[in-house]
Amino acid sequence: MKLGLTTSFFGDAHPRVPIERIRRAEELGYDSVWTAETYGCDAMTPLAWIGAQTKRIRLGTGIAQLSARTPANLAMCAQTIDAMVGEGRMIVGIGVSGPQIVEGWYGQPWGKPNYRLRDYVAIMKKILKREGPVTHEGREISLPYPKDAPGSSGLGKPLKSILHGNPDIPILLGTGTPTNIRMTAEIADGWVSGNKWVPGREAYYRPIIEEGLKKRTDGKTWKDFTIYGSVGIHINHDVKAAMAALKPMIALYVGGMGAKQMNFHKDNMVNRGFGEAADRIQELFLAKRKDEAISAVPDEFVDQGALIGPPERIRERWKLWADSGLTHIKIANANDEAMELMARIAL
Repeated sequence: MKLGLTTSFFGDAHPRVPIERIRRAEELGYDSVWTAETYGCDAMTPLAWIGAQTKRIRLGTGIAQLSARTPANLAMCAQTIDAMVGEGRMIVGIGVSGPQIVEGWYGQPWGKPNYRLRDYVAIMKKILKREGPVTHEGREISLPYPKDAPGSSGLGKPLKSILHGNPDIPILLGTGTPTNIRMTAEIADGWVSGNKWVPGREAYYRPIIEEGLKKRTDGKTWKDFTIYGSVGIHINHDVKAAMAALKPMIALYVGGMGAKQMNFHKDNMVNRGFGEAADRIQELFLAKRKDEAISAVPDEFVDQGALIGPPERIRERWKLWADSGLTHIKIANANDEAMELMARIAL
């Protein structure tokens, strides 16, 4: 089991990279550090900053939003950072975000994310491998831009990356529906499961992933496929208080992060068996009754997806995560104490 450290700029007016904590994580043996992307702060720039001030720890996007860049641009960013900080450190995690952000922030149609993800990954892999000028005729993305497409000059030509970058930069997908998870196992190098894969849920996801792996054309099998989970850490001898500390963020995501009719965080709560609570949280949150929405988050849901309480409880419950089938776990919401504790327990 390998550990990663998640950094977050959510809610910050100015990005603050906890570089000393990241350096300490590297000393402790953490495998990777991850940055998120919001409508304001990108995921790539902080990784270049972190990479310049560390030596070994791998650099992951968790996640880079699909609509923020063309596949060529994300490939350029990834291989440039990888070349500058030491080849083999970059990990690209990609996700679609949601329609409110795709259409409201990036000004692009929501369209068919499954087709777009397929095209995106295929183009990125062709760019990184440099086996020839890149061409791709996709359902959603084509390269070069088609001569008969709206606004085309007709002068586009296939090109090959000038930079001889690392052809083996891992490309992971952060997906949530069975269809897209199955596709992830078919075309990507790994899955960023977020808080979907928790102890006890492996029996649900494993068959879906196996179905996708059977469709691969590159010979990769289960042993080659990485699965990144995420677990929040909150050390507190009062378990109830620890649960309470994590509920506001859960209520925010389940209740208000996305449109009422399309909220992937709510869908995840429903999928984990808490459908009635998810409906109630969203109802209360959208009615601006946020305190009630927070109180409606079930203790069991919090405890299922986090490691909370005193160190001895966290140590005991970690065994469930270690045996769950995940290959990597990203530690979320970790202060210095939690980061050190997890290194002693898991590394």
